[in-house]
Amino acid sequence: MSVPASLKARWQQLLGDDLLAEDVPLAPYTSFRVGGPAEVLAMPSRREHLIALLLDAHRAGIPITLLGGASNVLVPDEGVRGLVVINRCRGYRVEPAPRPHVWVESGMSLAGLARALIREGWDGLTWAVSIPGTVGGAVVGNAGAHGGDIASVLEEVTLLEADGRVHRVPGAALELAYRTSRLKRARRAGRPFPVVLDARLRVWPGDPDRLRAVADAHLAYRRRTQPGEPSVGSVFRNPPGDYAGRLIEAAGLKGYRLGNVAVSPVHANFIVNLGGGRAAEVLALMRLIQERVATRFGVHLEPEIIVLGQGEYVEQRG
Repeated sequence: MSVPASLKARWQQLLGDDLLAEDVPLAPYTSFRVGGPAEVLAMPSRREHLIALLLDAHRAGIPITLLGGASNVLVPDEGVRGLVVINRCRGYRVEPAPRPHVWVESGMSLAGLARALIREGWDGLTWAVSIPGTVGGAVVGNAGAHGGDIASVLEEVTLLEADGRVHRVPGAALELAYRTSRLKRARRAGRPFPVVLDARLRVWPGDPDRLRAVADAHLAYRRRTQPGEPSVGSVFRNPPGDYAGRLIEAAGLKGYRLGNVAVSPVHANFIVNLGGGRAAEVLALMRLIQERVATRFGVHLEPEIIVLGQGEYVEQRG
């Protein structure tokens, strides 16, 4: 269903200085630099505007795509119908008592939050200093690196439900597991709700100089071990007891090129955009990787990324 003109006019008035535009290419807004246009693109920076947009679209039966940093999604070449929302709600505050934690809105950059906490002498997210994307996306996907993850620090989240309810739930209610949650499973099934509005993350005091040294080591490791070209991060989840990158490399696909995308020669679980890459090429390369690894090792590689509009394909086995 297309977005009616009356609703576009309402949203334009609601957002004011925040962007609302039509037929906007989404590739520049993604870490992969791949993908077609959004029918309507909105970038709310206020929580009440984010809620109003999502509920308006839901009640009108308009498809909703909610993005943060768009660092773990592949946008199809034909674009995305309905309303695409890039969340720019980025408030945060540290609350030292009674138990130290940081309250943060879901559109805040996870790495940016980690750097801010380091400057202020708070530990707990130093492992996240090299992770792209937003806090909301990190909660949905239980982002992690360097021995830490969201599950280890998440205390509570505020959720927006499809019926308009806004309520807090403990982090455990999200069923966080390795790179997934019940929210991510809902996204894969095409359900945009519930939506993470904010999160409360546990922190503790730390020496800023020591924390900066740890963060610098994490960033240096990332530069050594991950490609510099546009990518969507790790494409496949690690299977139990093994590594997706090892299997892909052992299958002879490290560095393999298909059109304008390739398996990174630096890390085989990354697909990189060599310039002008298309989503169709990425999907074809993902299929090739899955088939080759399954044939050689009998292992099905499950995608870690979300392919907008193509969820059924990437979840298929065989």
